Amino acid sequence: MKKNQVVTQISAALVFLFIYAALSKLWVFGTFELQLSRSPYITRYAGTVAWALPTGEILVCLALIYPPTRLLGLSGALTLMSLFSLYIYIMLHYSYYTPCSCGGVLSLMGWTTHLYFNLFFVALCITGIVIYPRQPNREASFAGKLSLT
Repeated sequence: MKKNQVVTQISAALVFLFIYAALSKLWVFGTFELQLSRSPYITRYAGTVAWALPTGEILVCLALIYPPTRLLGLSGALTLMSLFSLYIYIMLHYSYYTPCSCGGVLSLMGWTTHLYFNLFFVALCITGIVIYPRQPNREASFAGKLSLT
């Protein structure tokens, strides 16, 4: 299978995940915001985070869908999944209370399972970035043609 096909499949899986997660959050927005407000580390920023997360997830999806911005989308997905994983790790190890602010099927997972789920997608993002087909650097090849030697 070609690298480009693998990157496309990884991107499709991430789009499905992020669209599902964003729509789940927006569908029960009030509950999502309430759960975030109960998080010991997010309480003060719950309103902002409640809007920023689904918005960020949708923006990452748009970047993943459009081929010229796919690498940016993979980087955005890696950032989001890494932050989500770090948040879950902190909640598991340092929080006295662990509210579930996930939507849909993801809310049925335990925190440890959710951490492993996220780490799987972190690995997918890294794989997509590493195997992403690179175009030759046009500026370097143009500069080489202008060499005065």
